[in-house]
Amino acid sequence: MMGNLMTALITHGRIKTTISKARALRPVIEKIITLAKKAEKANDAARKLHYRRLAIARVRDKNAVAKLFDELVSEFTDRNGGYTRIYKLGQRIGDAAEMGLIEFVDGNDEGYSKKPKKKAAKKKAPKEAVKEAVTEEPAEESVPSEVEPSESPEEAPAKKAAKKPAKKAAKKAAKKAAKKATKKVAKKADDSTEKDA
Repeated sequence: MMGNLMTALITHGRIKTTISKARALRPVIEKIITLAKKAEKANDAARKLHYRRLAIARVRDKNAVAKLFDELVSEFTDRNGGYTRIYKLGQRIGDAAEMGLIEFVDGNDEGYSKKPKKKAAKKKAPKEAVKEAVTEEPAEESVPSEVEPSESPEEAPAKKAAKKPAKKAAKKAAKKAAKKATKKVAKKADDSTEKDA
């Protein structure tokens, strides 16, 4: 099945299949493309033939391998992996299987632009606000209220930001405890049915 999927992908450039088949196809086809890249870089004709034969053994279609080794490999010489892309298309009407489109990535496609600077700046701001709130809290212990009159408007969101992670952690712990309890009940039920049998 993988051989047929690889042949179709090489000859057509993109194929529509189920998501699970596309995810299974991705590592296999990327290894074949790596073989083609090695063959292109090899100086020895025997080594080039060796890589081509390894690809034919896996793909089992000489025309598809010839197209990959002669035409398509030039697009991937500058890329280090990530030769394919999978798009989700929704569910198939007959059996509601998740469908997807797997295709080769263009040689000049740079992929997603990386923007970690903005995320890092956003993450640092709440931590600094939490530190400020923690240092100011012990000094002011009076009647608990949402916003105290002595606080400035900027400090109120800082306290709220400090409370959110605590609430999130409490919810997570409650979910874990509930999950464990249901597992124990299910296990006891299984054990009791096994004893009866």
